[in-house]
Amino acid sequence: MWPLYLVLFMLLLSAVGLAFATGRYPVPPLMALRIFLYPVTGGEEDWSATAETVVWEIRLPRIAGALLVGASLAAAGTTYQCIFRNPLVSPAILGASQGAAFGASLALLLRLSWSGVMGMAMASGILATSATALIGRHLGSGSMITLVLAGLLVAAVFNALVAVVQYIADPLDVLPSITFWLMGSLNRIGNDDLGIIGVPIALMLAQLYAFRWQINVLGADNDAARALGVNAALVSGVAIAGATVLTALAVSVSGIVGWVGLVVPHIARFLVGPSFDRLLPISALTGGLFLLAMDTLARSVATQELPLGVVTSLVGAPFFAIVLGRARRHWF
Repeated sequence: MWPLYLVLFMLLLSAVGLAFATGRYPVPPLMALRIFLYPVTGGEEDWSATAETVVWEIRLPRIAGALLVGASLAAAGTTYQCIFRNPLVSPAILGASQGAAFGASLALLLRLSWSGVMGMAMASGILATSATALIGRHLGSGSMITLVLAGLLVAAVFNALVAVVQYIADPLDVLPSITFWLMGSLNRIGNDDLGIIGVPIALMLAQLYAFRWQINVLGADNDAARALGVNAALVSGVAIAGATVLTALAVSVSGIVGWVGLVVPHIARFLVGPSFDRLLPISALTGGLFLLAMDTLARSVATQELPLGVVTSLVGAPFFAIVLGRARRHWF
């Protein structure tokens, strides 16, 4: 495992250096490192004030945001796939993404601040998943199949609500903002946003890792879980709640970024196998690396920045087809 962690760490460092050096105002990686370490090491400032502003206020929060969002979506997708025992499950399965989309769209329609948009998206995403859980419990005593069907129902309702908001939004002002947000982007993330989402994301990842062996057993078989004394309802609830909060937090700052939570778990499973205790950290690292690479590509492939969700779809869909063809017999 340690050689794999070392390879991922080196790739991550390379991706971070490339992200600093890419954009309308490129900052060489060594200069970015000196600027970053200057408050500790001191020394002579051989860079401009513009370069320092770009590093601290633009590139650093965007890079950190890509790593956090990618890790969150990948970890959520991994957890959902294990709990539902289905390799085609993604973080949108219970309606969290669609609920967050409605919350953000409504906040933009009401012309709230960026922090208001984040808060509404997060709250609406959690509300959508809570509605899914209530419907699933009422209709099917909490069975997984009923829960998935309830998620499809809730997602359809919130998609319709998003369409209503877009229909009544000002087409010259608000509608473009809603449309661009729905396509996904990290261009508005700042250091304050990292402070808001960073701690909850770390806590949710730690929670999932703390339940790693119970989730691993539950992902294999309910009978085995009962034989080992695992409370299936409790573990499923904790895992789904953690994955849902991760999804809502990620979507609240990035908009709808598809395929990360579906493709990355397959990559991680190909690298380390299906065991959840190894799969979760590798998925999180790979997800952060993948989304950072996609964000750098979105900023550099054209003169105008492309929506992040569009880039992840264009790259993720054919990549998933390749993974699907090579590993379909070895998912679990």
